[in-house]
Amino acid sequence: MEIWINPACSKCRSAQSMLDEAGANYTVRRYLEDPPSPAELAAVLDRLGLEPWDITRTGEAVAKELGLKDWSRTPEDRERWIAALAEHPKLIQRPIITADDGTTVVGRDPDSVRSVLP
Repeated sequence: MEIWINPACSKCRSAQSMLDEAGANYTVRRYLEDPPSPAELAAVLDRLGLEPWDITRTGEAVAKELGLKDWSRTPEDRERWIAALAEHPKLIQRPIITADDGTTVVGRDPDSVRSVLP
C-alpha cells in the first residue's frame, strides 16, 4: 500500500494515523517532493475511476494562475489536465491511497481510508 501525502495536511495526517492504528503496511510518498509522472497519474486516475479535474484542487493559487476553472473537461482535455497536475503537484487532492489489491481512494474521510484496510 502507498499513501501520497503532504505532511502539512491534516487529512493526510489523519489518514496515516488510521493506517498506523490498523497496523497497515504502507509506504509514504511525499508527492510534493517526489511528484508523480503523467503516466503514474493516469494509472491512479484509472484505478480511482476518476478524471484529473475530479482530483484537482482548484482553490490553489496556481490553479487560479493557470485559469483551471475555465479549462474544458472533455476526454480530449484529459492529457492537458494530467500534465498540469504533474507539473504542479500542489494541485493534486490528498491523500491518495493505493492498496495492494488495486483499491485506490482519495482518503479525505475515515470511511474512504477504512475501505482500503485489509
